[in-house]
Amino acid sequence: MKIGIYPGSFDPITNGHLDIIQRASNICDEVVVSVLKNTSKNPMFTLEERVELIKEVVKPFSNVRVDCFSGLLVDYLRENQAKVIIKGLRAVSDFEYEFQMALMNRKLAPDIETIFLMTSSKNSYLSSSLVKEVAKFGGCIEGLVPEVIKKAIVKKL
Repeated sequence: MKIGIYPGSFDPITNGHLDIIQRASNICDEVVVSVLKNTSKNPMFTLEERVELIKEVVKPFSNVRVDCFSGLLVDYLRENQAKVIIKGLRAVSDFEYEFQMALMNRKLAPDIETIFLMTSSKNSYLSSSLVKEVAKFGGCIEGLVPEVIKKAIVKKL
């Protein structure tokens, strides 16, 4: 079974993330959306809230589950018998950072592959940070995040 891990902070999950999840679910037998426990960030949603919100929006995908982790990603992959890291790319700037991470992961775990999926053009500008900023200032986030996420953001603010 080919298990792919899609790691990230997902604060909040966007339609761009969902596009990557859907496409990864067509490539891997199982996709694990893994929310990173990052104590150095001040997220809008708690780890538990993010996990529950993501579980809600990935219900249509029978081969996708949600989990969380901390520590080295390659250790988490080993714990889950996974061999594939899934990363979405929006721009060249994403590639530079993700390329370095992929090379480090390759050094730490030569048996683990990183697959880069290019975002669709309609999501190329989209980021969780941008969604949060627009929402904080009362801008329209319709079409940027799933409806359940939009409602959660409005409630949080």
